[in-house]
Amino acid sequence: MTYQRVPLELFPVIFGPSTELSSVALGGEIIQVSDEFFAEAYHLLLVEPAPSLKGQYGPNGALYSGWETRRHNPAYDWCIIKLGTTGTIVGFDIDTSHFNGNEAPEVSVDALLSIDENENGPHDAQWTEILPRVPLGPSARHLFTIPESSPYNCVKLNMYPDGGIARFRVYGHISVVQPADNSELFDLAHIFAGGRVVFTSDQHYGSGSNLILPGRGKDMSDGWETKRSRQKGHKDWVIVRLGAPGRLQTAEIDTANFIGNFPESCELHAINATSDIPDSDSTDWVTILSQVKLGPHRRHFFQLEADQESLFTHVKLTIYPDGGVKRLRIIGTRGTYKGYAVPETVTECASIATPIGRKATIGKVIPALPLTPEAFAAFGQVIQAYDNHAPAPPGTKITPANGGTARKFHKLALINSSYPEGHSATSGISVYRCNPVKVTDGMVELNVLERHKYTNQAFIPMGACGFSGGETLREPGNKYLVVVALNGDDDKPELFTLRAFIATAAQGIMYNTAVWHQPMTVLERAMDFSCVETQIGDGGKADCEIVDLDETLYMKLPEV
Repeated sequence: MTYQRVPLELFPVIFGPSTELSSVALGGEIIQVSDEFFAEAYHLLLVEPAPSLKGQYGPNGALYSGWETRRHNPAYDWCIIKLGTTGTIVGFDIDTSHFNGNEAPEVSVDALLSIDENENGPHDAQWTEILPRVPLGPSARHLFTIPESSPYNCVKLNMYPDGGIARFRVYGHISVVQPADNSELFDLAHIFAGGRVVFTSDQHYGSGSNLILPGRGKDMSDGWETKRSRQKGHKDWVIVRLGAPGRLQTAEIDTANFIGNFPESCELHAINATSDIPDSDSTDWVTILSQVKLGPHRRHFFQLEADQESLFTHVKLTIYPDGGVKRLRIIGTRGTYKGYAVPETVTECASIATPIGRKATIGKVIPALPLTPEAFAAFGQVIQAYDNHAPAPPGTKITPANGGTARKFHKLALINSSYPEGHSATSGISVYRCNPVKVTDGMVELNVLERHKYTNQAFIPMGACGFSGGETLREPGNKYLVVVALNGDDDKPELFTLRAFIATAAQGIMYNTAVWHQPMTVLERAMDFSCVETQIGDGGKADCEIVDLDETLYMKLPEV
């Protein structure tokens, strides 16, 4: 097997287009190790550079951030690593930082493609050498490239005869995982699906490429975070090349761990381009999510404004004015576009990159997304408490109550009305007992919308209900569907603004005055609601205006 040493200054050029397949951020993990007496092998895969622990000692001796074995091995030490995902391998970064006099003198690397990596021991005949035995030196990064290999998902780092290595990074190209069915919804931006971050305006504190990693990470270090801006009207942005041209349906923007430094707002644009990095200022970018406020430390779900017949190859996330975002998910279906090279897909492992796991539907279908204050802001307020106060909407007043046994979230929604003079409307609390609606193939029909032209209206869940011996029994955990639309110029519902949300029994809602909405729609089992509203009391059109839709629409519920 041939190889080439690479000077450290050429790292961005040589390894920039590749992915660190061994990173714990992708799911890389240590499977087996021959010895780790002085320092445990898990350090090899950590994202952060190895710090110096000079002068610090543990029960076995000096401490190191790396993998260090006992002395005097008559043969060699080894460590088997499961890569975060299957991929072809193009090179390595073998780092002996802070190991000086106890560094590994030589190493080699073997690889294999395994169905069950736990069954392959260090002496399995299936191991193939991909980096021959090479010398290392003390306290330095050693970069090696090899001809691009076959796809592998396990590597074995061999250390001759013993010693220490601080970090071991395997670079290559992910074997793209996408569903075989073009009607299947999946995250087109996900790194396992072939998504790539191709441009970032600023990544002072956290790399833009973190946005498309699996999971929600562990802290602010594994998200995208820009430096603070001091200029009025500033914005930052990142461009993601989708794993395939797609018809885009929904987006998830996650600000996990960003509590005092999340962006004030964001927007999304999309483009159809053959170039790898489209011009950020091109007039061909199409708005798929108008500027919307974000909140701290939570997942935000948005229905996109994209035409479902249009294909897009890239998405641009713009944040105002700066801040941090943990993950970006772009859910849609795959299409084809001339001139857009898509890597060969691996469909037998589709579950890895298709967390959505459902087929797209055709026609007048609205996806129902989890209810969040930001996505619902145009239609009203979400009324709920928060175990951790950090995710509460900015500006929420929270104080101790009940002698310290409770917390009060003040004035989450205010009651107001604007009935014409002489109507003698009064405010009060009513109770609605709502039976569950019919759900067919995961869909709920929408035939009518209503509004309250002169008042807002709050619904507060009181719990699921049933009956036993004449007594009302309550159970937690029910869900209900909230469907809303803004008023149009013709004083009718503007159907292109129609949005659907799934609310839990821990969330109440306040519809803004004159917002069109579906009558209360309970899922799974019956549920009671307290309704706070201002009414004339005769049940006439001034209290509640109802319109029949010209055609039936459908709300698509998320699959569990």
